[in-house]
Amino acid sequence: MKSNKISKVGIVMLVVILLLSISCSKESKLNDIALENIPLKTTGEQPVLNSFETNDDREANKIGVDRRLKIIKNATSKIKVKNVEKATQLAKNTARKYDGYVSDERFTNTNTTKENRFTIRIPQDHFDTVLNQICELSEFVEYKNVSTIDVTEEYIDISSRLKTKLEVKQRYENILRTSAKTVEDILLAEDKLNELQEEIESAQARLNYLGNKVSYSTIQLDMYETVIPKKEPETYEPGFFDNAQEGLSFGWSLIKGLILIVFYIWPLIVLGLIILVYFRIIRNRKILN
Repeated sequence: MKSNKISKVGIVMLVVILLLSISCSKESKLNDIALENIPLKTTGEQPVLNSFETNDDREANKIGVDRRLKIIKNATSKIKVKNVEKATQLAKNTARKYDGYVSDERFTNTNTTKENRFTIRIPQDHFDTVLNQICELSEFVEYKNVSTIDVTEEYIDISSRLKTKLEVKQRYENILRTSAKTVEDILLAEDKLNELQEEIESAQARLNYLGNKVSYSTIQLDMYETVIPKKEPETYEPGFFDNAQEGLSFGWSLIKGLILIVFYIWPLIVLGLIILVYFRIIRNRKILN
């Protein structure tokens, strides 16, 4: 009896092991087919990674990953000007002249200062030119800070991974069209494709962000002017027109008050009229007699 039980348990375990090995072999087969013969270099046109690439970038991507320097430039500056409104308009005109734009603006006006803070996005090739021309509008440059961030390594790494994922995705699509015969194979290939698509979209979004930051540099400006504060008068003396306006207002208020009084005492007025008419009638009768 014991030997029969042991043999049955052994048969069940053997069946489970066979099923697991078959499932793993199918997945391994799909991975091997997908990764098989992936070329180290491709001569066909690569997909556009971001909308900020130049024609040279696209030509380079036809051969391989763009390995040129990717530098993000940023600047912050605070300057004193004679007139904030005029200086702001001149700065905006300078940015538009070099294909830049103002991304945000915050203007404040107090009794002692006028201040305008705004951000300019400018093509990197014109970064230094625009920054210098704006600083020339100032009476005094309080500070000017320029920083650079080298993202070349990150850009190349993401581009290389994206290129590989696109090639693997193409292999899985070929598997789905030609090699996948069973429902299990089809579902497994579709799962891999969905996973790869998410990773590809994430990589493309990151490349687009880096491309935007590299192509368009950021200049944060703080312009201000000193305003001579006006002395507040100790006492207020109204002028002629103020007095005339106040008199008209008082007269109109008086008229409205009298009209309202009539509405409040109208029963007394009616009673007085009745009494007056009564005494006049009695008086006229006495005169007639």
